[in-house]
Amino acid sequence: MTWEIVIGIETHTQLSTASKIFSGASTAFGSAPNTQASAVDIALPGVLPVLNRAAVDRAIRFGLAVGGTINRRSVFARKNYFYPDLPKGYQVSQYERPIVRGGTLTFAMDDGERTVRLTRAHLEEDAGKSLHEGLPPALGDVSGIDLNRAGTPLLEIVSEPDLRSAAEAVAYAKSLHALVTWIGVCDGNLQQGNFRCDANVSVRHPGEPLGTRCEIKNLNSFRFLAQAIEFEARRQIDVVEDGGTVVQQTRLFDADRNETRPMRSKEDAQDYRYFPDPDLPPLDVDDAWIERVRAAMPELPAAMRTRLAADGISVYDAAQLTMSRALVDYYEAVCKALPATDSTARKLAANWVLGEFSAARNRDDIEIASSPVAPAQLAALLRRIADRTLSGKMAKDVFDALWRGEATGDAAADAIIERRGLRQISDTAAIEALVRQVIAGNPTIVAEFRAGREKAFNSLVGQVMKASKGKANPAQVNALLRRELGR
Repeated sequence: MTWEIVIGIETHTQLSTASKIFSGASTAFGSAPNTQASAVDIALPGVLPVLNRAAVDRAIRFGLAVGGTINRRSVFARKNYFYPDLPKGYQVSQYERPIVRGGTLTFAMDDGERTVRLTRAHLEEDAGKSLHEGLPPALGDVSGIDLNRAGTPLLEIVSEPDLRSAAEAVAYAKSLHALVTWIGVCDGNLQQGNFRCDANVSVRHPGEPLGTRCEIKNLNSFRFLAQAIEFEARRQIDVVEDGGTVVQQTRLFDADRNETRPMRSKEDAQDYRYFPDPDLPPLDVDDAWIERVRAAMPELPAAMRTRLAADGISVYDAAQLTMSRALVDYYEAVCKALPATDSTARKLAANWVLGEFSAARNRDDIEIASSPVAPAQLAALLRRIADRTLSGKMAKDVFDALWRGEATGDAAADAIIERRGLRQISDTAAIEALVRQVIAGNPTIVAEFRAGREKAFNSLVGQVMKASKGKANPAQVNALLRRELGR
């Protein structure tokens, strides 16, 4: 009988505030251990937390972006549990009354779009970090505790169990990652733990009630997310098919062994003994606050995709460009620097930004902001393609030179073209002369073409391009060569 995987995702997004959620301590990454843990963060006697307004702004911004309901009153609660890196003995979170309820997130798959319902998004503080490796050898076989992350503001985003495969889960997580970075509520740095997913996985036969779920904690890689879900689903299916029962657990993913392993029995809400935090009053959000946040919202990816497609580029290209705010900003800057922004110019810009530019950036692992080719420089190169100064191959050579920094300034492309003598030959008479020369010098290949061998035509085109040192306009070469051979 067919098995169905059921997945829900809980995502911890670190909010992009300069200070922590209840104190003025810095959230900067990379400081020496325990240098950014204030008295408030570790709940020393006599201290009181003060809510960071910027964290609330970001939570509201997210709620508006996903079409959720912003609760006008939300409550902070203490989530009680013991762990070495939780010095308070509790975590301040939201439970019954979160800042955001509901909302949806739509993302693309190869066979169409999916829409996942969101249960909630709530504010909470992060715990510290336990260190088991990399400590000074003189300390012996011990673990260390770094409390720099304690009190870091998080927005936990909880989905309904609407996902049905590891591929869907990854597509959802990537789409969520793109959204939170797009609207500026999180920098999305997975390596620093600023975007972490917990996957709740269960299996069932289609149409049956939900199975017992296991939660896989702290997945900070899309590849690990997929591998962990696939392993856990297989593990649960094997347990049931062997006559066993899946036990509700919290599990960890071991990337080296590509398997999940038990961490602890899975707690339910009552195990945490939630109760309202007596040091924090209810959070009241009025309509004016929400409207201030709404007014500062950027254009959202879905709206921008629609606008870009209406401007003449393909729906696919619009979707690819809007996967990254930085990428689409670069594309729009290129378009703005072009003398004409009709659909032809926009298509050319999209092709190059998604093609040569993205390939070079990915190859060299360079952020868009650090690109050696500025939008105005790429636009200048595209103008030379449009006016037929350059062929496609020549343009790629010029782009490579731009990327290596062979010339600077907005006119760098023209400088490289002049220096290398790369102007395309588009003079019809000059190309006709080359075509006739090649036809006269290759009677055997001409005969093969006239006998029906199309590959022979490509050989003749290559001979003309070689004779022109690659400078002849390829489209004109093809047209004139066919005209001459048709005589």
